[in-house]
Amino acid sequence: MAERVLAATRKGLFTIERAKSGKWAITKTDFLAQNLPIVHANAAKDMIIACISHGHFGQKVHRSRDRGKTWTEVKAPAFPPLAEGEKPVVDMFGRTVPSTLQLIWAMESGGKNEDGRLWCGTIPGGLFRSDDAGETWEINRPLWDHPTRKKWSGGGADWPGIHSVCVDPRDPKHITLGISSGGVWATTDGGKTWETRCKGLRAEYMPPEQAEEPTAQDPHIVVQCPGKPDHLWIQHHNGIFRTTNAGQKWAELPSAGPSVFGFAVAVHPKDPLTAWFVPAKKDETRIPVDGKVVVTRTRDGGKTFDVLSKGLPQEHAYDITYRHALDIDSTGKSLAFGTTTGSLWISDDQGESWQTVSEHLPPVYCVRFEK
Repeated sequence: MAERVLAATRKGLFTIERAKSGKWAITKTDFLAQNLPIVHANAAKDMIIACISHGHFGQKVHRSRDRGKTWTEVKAPAFPPLAEGEKPVVDMFGRTVPSTLQLIWAMESGGKNEDGRLWCGTIPGGLFRSDDAGETWEINRPLWDHPTRKKWSGGGADWPGIHSVCVDPRDPKHITLGISSGGVWATTDGGKTWETRCKGLRAEYMPPEQAEEPTAQDPHIVVQCPGKPDHLWIQHHNGIFRTTNAGQKWAELPSAGPSVFGFAVAVHPKDPLTAWFVPAKKDETRIPVDGKVVVTRTRDGGKTFDVLSKGLPQEHAYDITYRHALDIDSTGKSLAFGTTTGSLWISDDQGESWQTVSEHLPPVYCVRFEK
């Protein structure tokens, strides 16, 4: 099982390690008091990428090649300036979409033979690629210039953003993206061409005749089973969906314990039928159902769900788990999740029971096992 967890928070990056006793504890802090929306760990290369949002002062990227012992600032992605005569994109609301980096919202490594390759998703909805571990970045123009981009609405954020990047372990040219109120997109040629993969998804917040419109879909997160890459799961704004054919067709799961709303999902690395969620009440409230923090788990592809609560607060608990704040280790045994109220829990038995690591962290944005 994994031995280290990284938690990116509103006020720093925290390293959590397992002691010989099996107990997890915070052992290190980095970038204390800085706002970190994303951390990415590639244990095979001893590399960690920490993304820092400095607000008015912009977005920064720091890289470690020694598992966090030392850090080097590298370049952040940058949108290209408008060419002479090029007009900015105006969205469906008549707003000019900014061509400046607002937030780094996703960071993933390329394929196992693509040393140094990173993919980065941003707000607004840009996809960037680096082939030198973040030293330089290039925007994917076919997606950025796609004619349907003006239809992406952004959902809860002011602008649409790419929050999910799934690289097929069998073929690194096959990449699936999740875009906030922009749908699910895929490329099979490394980003030269893109197509929506939204058949079967529905957006209940749209008029009935537009409920299946691809660019109206609001996937909160898209995750892929490494052992069976054609199997992906979505926690959508209004439900849970899964596919067994790489997004060619999605199936909605009608029931999942206390709620089908939430932001996070984790899928077992080998068993595509097993997945975990952190449910909540949606829209106006966005709190746990009945003030109880629970994790739901299916082991049969969504036919049935277990509600897991041992070790989690079951009274007056109002923690929400963001889309990147739930993760599973490479063995499929350990899970970790953090919340908006600064709680962090880890399970070493697939969610049957949970150990409290802390209840006093800053709001947790991203949790990652070193894999």
